Amino acid sequence: MAVAAKICGLNAVEPLEAALAGGAAFVGFVFYPPSPRALSPSAAGALAVRVPDGVTKVGLFVDATDDEIATVLAEVRLDLLQLHGQETPERVTAVKARFARPAMKAIKVAARADVAAAEAFEPVADILLFDAKAPTDMADALPGGNGLVFDWNLLRERPARKPWMLSGGLDAGNVAEAAAISGAAMVDVSSGVESAPGCKDPARIKAFLDAVRAL
Repeated sequence: MAVAAKICGLNAVEPLEAALAGGAAFVGFVFYPPSPRALSPSAAGALAVRVPDGVTKVGLFVDATDDEIATVLAEVRLDLLQLHGQETPERVTAVKARFARPAMKAIKVAARADVAAAEAFEPVADILLFDAKAPTDMADALPGGNGLVFDWNLLRERPARKPWMLSGGLDAGNVAEAAAISGAAMVDVSSGVESAPGCKDPARIKAFLDAVRAL
């Protein structure tokens, strides 16, 4: 089974080119200012124009207002809106209607009950993304991109009613095992291809995409 890859948190030309050269199906830009991967709309727009047709441009938002999303979309032609905060199913529906774009909803996972919570989003989200939930005592935890792994077995028996993507602590060394255990057909990486927080490493991007392509 072919597995599609998303490289998230891209914020410079060289890593973006590495993602495209390696065959990434999705490229992600972060619009959450506390993140070290965050971009201004104008900077993201300059990168997005380099992305060819056929590669999905994803914008990551965390509990963003309509005005904040509109400001980004005025400068960046995004194909998919990734909602990575505490958005409700009603908010997902409203965002899709307001901006006429598909939405991917992140589900933070630490236990089986967290996976079950995804059911509420299945009628409204176009894609689900299962990411590791940060522990409450983790200092400076972000909504995503913390490099944490959750138990991939939690997804093994889950009925796949909607397309879904696996995230959380993936890298070139564990993505094959993660896909095999979870059954994921799409995988998402951010910190696992960085040399430091927010600094994407083209060599690590290549290694990750090589590992995905070998699946």
